[in-house]
Amino acid sequence: MESKKEKTFKFVVVGGGIAGVTCVEQLSSQFPSEAVALVTAGPHIKAVTNYKQVSRRLEEFDVEEKPSSVLEDKYPNLTIIHSAVKSLRTRTHCVETADGRVFGYEKLCICSGARPKLLTQENPHVLGIRDTDSAQEFQKRLAKAKRIVVVGNGGIALELVYEVRRCEVIWAVKDKAIGNTFFDAGAAQFLIPSLEADKEQAAAPCKRQRFTTEEPAPDAAHTFTADEYSRGQNPGPVESGSALGPDWHRGIELRGAEQGSRRVSVEYLCEVEHIFTSEEFLVSSKQTPKPDTGSWPVYVQLTNGETFGCDFVVSATGVVPNTEPFLHGNNFSLADDGGLRVDDHMMTSETDVYAAGDACSACWEHSPLWQQMRLWTQARQMGWYAGRCMAADVLSEPIDLDFCFELFSHVTKFFNYKVVLLGKFNAQGLGSDHELLVRCTKGREYVKVVLSGGRMVGAVLIGETDLEETFENLILNRMDLTAYGEELLNPDIDIEDYFD
Repeated sequence: MESKKEKTFKFVVVGGGIAGVTCVEQLSSQFPSEAVALVTAGPHIKAVTNYKQVSRRLEEFDVEEKPSSVLEDKYPNLTIIHSAVKSLRTRTHCVETADGRVFGYEKLCICSGARPKLLTQENPHVLGIRDTDSAQEFQKRLAKAKRIVVVGNGGIALELVYEVRRCEVIWAVKDKAIGNTFFDAGAAQFLIPSLEADKEQAAAPCKRQRFTTEEPAPDAAHTFTADEYSRGQNPGPVESGSALGPDWHRGIELRGAEQGSRRVSVEYLCEVEHIFTSEEFLVSSKQTPKPDTGSWPVYVQLTNGETFGCDFVVSATGVVPNTEPFLHGNNFSLADDGGLRVDDHMMTSETDVYAAGDACSACWEHSPLWQQMRLWTQARQMGWYAGRCMAADVLSEPIDLDFCFELFSHVTKFFNYKVVLLGKFNAQGLGSDHELLVRCTKGREYVKVVLSGGRMVGAVLIGETDLEETFENLILNRMDLTAYGEELLNPDIDIEDYFD
């Protein structure tokens, strides 16, 4: 491989999602006279726009898909290489692309993102939604559908179930409440009425210009469509197609073929046992579906014993880090979730190789108020910090762990409500050593505070509560709140004035 190196760059970043683009911008601006390369399979990159600091830790931004030339115009020292990565040789410090070219690097950052965990790879009736192409395919299929089964309980499933109209939705969730990744049962109950509301005329167009975000995070990942497999094609190297943001359904009409409004039924505490084609279903006479009129292209048997016929199944069951092309022949240390283990300088176990975003797993000792979730906000923060760490290493300067890893903070929107998550918002890892305070005004707001040892360690705010800054300060200041008891959430007390 050594002999074929086309060019050696000071820095090479792989992945055109938020983590990779943020990292490349950081390096290109800090080293204007050094050669920097971004390797990305798609013609577009994901750019952060309208960035806004909401509070010390909370940030909002838009994510826009832009032609990669936008970056090259901005940074004359940046070269964009349009190809997927075929292999990496850490010993000789070079990357081989799918089109057969080889590039050397001094420092490399892997920001290759994640890909969907599909229920099954080879079924044409199972669709994974991850990138813009799969979202359009979903829209096309939905137009002819009368009933779909949605499996999964993360951000994409939540948004999808809420947005689909004129089509019956059976929603299978493995937890006892919806949105388990983000909420507890109380918040889920607060949101459930929104699913029952008739949404035939969408409320005022809610094109929100900014978001921080949600679920499958940023960097490249291509959903192989089921028929690529069923036609016996080898998918080849990992192709790209950046992940969707939480606003992925804006501007695409999610409408089925049924008349009438929305019908959603949730099947709790269950997973998919088996997926049958209509032929298999007829043969397997043991199965007793819900009394249906007509036959369906596909049948889903759930672990709770129920079987449903439907037009197609949407697999929205989370993501797995996209690391395959980098592992062969190298000695990367991997975390349990399949991500590349990184230390508090975003370094992997291989010399001069860093990783950021969905592809990596944060394996330093975390602050008691932070946890990794594969979200766009964290992809941006990690990409930015990885760029700074690579720069510090080259300049032999010390660098401290960035303060964004001190407190978990995230803003998004579900069911048209603003949602703010802070710290251990679901009492993650606290065992029984915590108490909850909750205030709920039906249809308007849901406020939950997690206290441990009298101190606030987490919060969930749904609706326009205006409490995020106050709560963020209370969590970071570690103030003992025992004396305030339940008065902390008393709506008649202006808590902001109280703690200013």
